[in-house]
Amino acid sequence: QVQLVESGGGLVQAGGSLRLSCAVSGRTISSSAMGWFRQAPGKEREFVAAISWNGLVDYADSVKGRFTISRDNAKNTVYLQMNSLKPEDTGNYYCTLRLGGWLRVRPEEYDDWGQGTQVTVSS
Repeated sequence: QVQLVESGGGLVQAGGSLRLSCAVSGRTISSSAMGWFRQAPGKEREFVAAISWNGLVDYADSVKGRFTISRDNAKNTVYLQMNSLKPEDTGNYYCTLRLGGWLRVRPEEYDDWGQGTQVTVSS
């Protein structure tokens, strides 16, 4: 059984930073694409960032230049470094895994999901 466990969320002031981690068990991530999505109350889940099996990355326009996704296959973990946070970054952040190794931006193209970690950015 595949499990994705996010950590690192919390409350931060605007302009601050957080680093999210996603530890995966039950499957080796080295051949998988990994992604981060977020969902704010009353809104649909939206793409944040993704990384392919070979390190290609993609970001939502709203986070480009501020967020960085990375992976450590030896630790079976993916990270999301978030800098210069804004109140509009507030939401529940979900880690996701795609068995096909190429990154995608639609949530329905991912196979496994974590429970999410809450990020709240105060103004």
